[in-house]
Order: sequence, then C-alpha cells, then structure tokens
Amino acid sequence: MNMKLLISFVCLFAVTTVKAQNWGGGIDDNNLHFGFTFQYVSAEYKILKKADWREVDVNGWQLNTDFLGKLNYISSKPSSGFGIGFVVNQKVQDNVDLRLTPTLVFSDRTLTYGFVKGVNGSPEEVGVQKKLATTVVDFPLGLKIKSNRRNNFRAYMIGGVKYTMDISSKKKSNNNEVTDPMEKFVNNRRNFLSYEAGLGMDLYFEYFKMSPEIKLSYSFDSVKKNEVSHVFSNPIDRLMLRHVTFSLFFE
Repeated sequence: MNMKLLISFVCLFAVTTVKAQNWGGGIDDNNLHFGFTFQYVSAEYKILKKADWREVDVNGWQLNTDFLGKLNYISSKPSSGFGIGFVVNQKVQDNVDLRLTPTLVFSDRTLTYGFVKGVNGSPEEVGVQKKLATTVVDFPLGLKIKSNRRNNFRAYMIGGVKYTMDISSKKKSNNNEVTDPMEKFVNNRRNFLSYEAGLGMDLYFEYFKMSPEIKLSYSFDSVKKNEVSHVFSNPIDRLMLRHVTFSLFFE
C-alpha cells in the first residue's frame, strides 16, 4: 500500500468516525449515573502579608551555621499533585446537571522565604523553602451547564463550591515537637471552603463518555492556621489557596 493510498484511507476513516454518532453507553438517557476521575492538580498560595512583615528579625537563629538577616520576600510557586475520585451526576434538565465528585488528592503547598544578610559589607541572600505535604478529601458540588450535542461532542461550563477536609497525619506538622525555629511549619486549617469554575467537553465513544475538564478553585477565606507565631508564620496575615485542576472523567 503506497503512502497516498494509506493517507486517503486514514482520512476516510476519520471522516466516517466523526459523522457516526456513538451511543456513549446510553449515559445521557439516565437521570442518575456514576463514573470516576483522574486529576492533575497545581496548588499555590496567594500571600497577603502584614504591614510590618519586613521587620521580622531572625538574627541569632541559625541555618546551616549561617546567621540570617532581614526578611526580603515571601513567594509561592505552583506545586503539582494528583487525585483520584468518583462522580455522582444527577440530571436536572436536558442541558443542566448537578454533580458531586468526591476526590482523594495528594499535593504539596510551598512557601519560599528570602533573607538578606550582610557579609563583609556586601549583602547576601539566603533562601528557605517550607513545603507542606497534604492528603485531602475534596467534596466539589457543581452545576454543569451543557450545550446541545453535536455528533460525538458537547461543550460545558461548570461552577460551584468545594469543601476540603485534610486527612494528613498531624504528627508530620506538629510545631510543638519542633525545637529548632528554622524547622517550624506554616500549618493550614484542616477544613475550608472554596469556590470554583471551569470548562470542559464531553466526548462520546461507543460504550462510555470521556470528559476532559480544566477548573480553577479559590478558597473563600485564609487557610493559614492560627497558632503560636514564629519566624515563618508571623509575617503572613492571610494565605489564600488556589488550585488549577485538569481532570479526565469517565462515565
């Protein structure tokens, strides 16, 4: 088979597949149906600092035998994670669904601190990273608004609220058991609410439906836990948590 004939055959097969409407397992015929999901999660903080955050003085506290100076910056870079969960979908109208997607999520949250110290008259920057590894259960409840189906494709928007419950071991982040000030944790509340919104598409196959979706969530309030202040916690007034989640749903 020459290359032109092969290309012609592939194009004919692709056109035929697009035109043929797949059954999709009859998923849209059910008022209530179930499924499962795999997720990639990117988490970062929006940091709201106190008015006098630069005045935190850590002279006399040591890190790798070096003396630190004044706090120069606090930042948060996105940290990746993953989640697995299942779907409960209730049909409200032909183009509206109510969805509950409980998900077990493993992700890190990272804060980076920059300290400036003087060495022989020239300043030197020392960076300290504080990472909080979390295992949480998310309970997102959302309203899915769908377009009309076009062959094997349907676009949708989704929005709602999410309740997050941290099930990580408290022993891994217990500041009461940490004696070195430089090893203190910036702990988060174990329960909080977020609002979220996203876009996705339903792709219909013969026996199932697959839906890639991207969603942004943002905590309603600060997730920073109120505890005994220390050099890493004291400069921060509020920590707002942001998630970008890419999901694959199979229903």
